[in-house]
Amino acid sequence: MKILPKTAGFAGLQGLKVLILVTGFALAMSTWYVFFHQYHDNDHVTWFPSVASCDVNVHPCSAVLGDGRQLTFHIDVNGPIEALASLPLEVNIQGIPAHQVNVDLIDRYRDSGTGRFVLDAISPGHFRGHGQVDREVETATPWRARVILETPEGNLGSWFDFEVVKKS
Repeated sequence: MKILPKTAGFAGLQGLKVLILVTGFALAMSTWYVFFHQYHDNDHVTWFPSVASCDVNVHPCSAVLGDGRQLTFHIDVNGPIEALASLPLEVNIQGIPAHQVNVDLIDRYRDSGTGRFVLDAISPGHFRGHGQVDREVETATPWRARVILETPEGNLGSWFDFEVVKKS
């Protein structure tokens, strides 16, 4: 039987204490991260699907937000939606007041960030503004407009898919 010097046991115990401390710190940071994003996420949105097979290129599209509330979205262009072009955006809502309306334009297949555009209130329930697909595309590319209403009940939203073509 081999007897270890007292210093080897002490060093092992110190290493174990450091490992426990690091693990505790990592768990505390992970817990903070989860709670921070769960309870302090200002962009938390209750999502409602849009009406299926609607083409915002051709006509306004809508989504029912429950309880008689409706959102209608339109990109007011003649012809295809082109990359880098200014896009007139229009939102009409019924059945619920909104403090602000935001439209996020995102590439559905590439995580390239989000272009968020705040629309101006024209009259109660009617919002207008401009957005832009902020990068060039080589072929027809699927994009999504996420419309987010900031309401007294919290954020409500819907999404509308469309294709962007290369600017001519």
